[in-house]
Amino acid sequence: MTRTFFVTGTNTEVGKTYITAALLHRAGEQGLRTAAIKPIASGCEQTLEGLRNSDALTLMDAMSEELDYQQVNPIALEPAVAPHIAAMEAGKRLDASRLVGICRGVMSAKADLVLIEGAGGWRVPLAPRQFLSDLPKELDLPVILVVNMELGCINHALLTAEAIHRDGLALAGWVANFARGPQEAMPRAEENLMTLRALLPAPCLGVVAHDEQGDYRNGAAHLDLAPLLSSSE
Repeated sequence: MTRTFFVTGTNTEVGKTYITAALLHRAGEQGLRTAAIKPIASGCEQTLEGLRNSDALTLMDAMSEELDYQQVNPIALEPAVAPHIAAMEAGKRLDASRLVGICRGVMSAKADLVLIEGAGGWRVPLAPRQFLSDLPKELDLPVILVVNMELGCINHALLTAEAIHRDGLALAGWVANFARGPQEAMPRAEENLMTLRALLPAPCLGVVAHDEQGDYRNGAAHLDLAPLLSSSE
């Protein structure tokens, strides 16, 4: 049985890729076959093989299944700006339905766990009447929320959870990630964590410390996949 989740964040640069890769690594340690998709990525670099995104390459390193780069990151955009702006500058049209088909192809493979990583936060525009959140809506996917632990995170997390619920999707779990600094640097970190645990309508999958090395394997040790695996059986 393939379990698929959409990974979003409270904002951009909150450690979505780090946490997604850590979840993949943790699942691999438990003997699960894993695959990942980064449907849209801006801030890509030109290489001999074409545009490549460091986040997508990290996911490819963390997952167990071998997929072509185009399967993992079908929409690669060079400017490090909002995807709809980068696509407009490149003369490309972003379409959620096309991404749905690509994701379904990977989801139909033999992986036990598939993680689809979003871009930025929940309501990222693709086109005048489309948002990246339309992708998990069309696929009817449960969502994992990465909460960057900093001042304002409670408001961001609760508003994102409300939007996910309003879109008819389940919040399967959330991760507290100290992406921008150690726990000691955040005023009242423990109190903020207690508040999030009390108010977010989903289990906390882990509290991940700030990682100067940026090695997702370090974060994997702090994650618990049990709520995800049990909720999808």
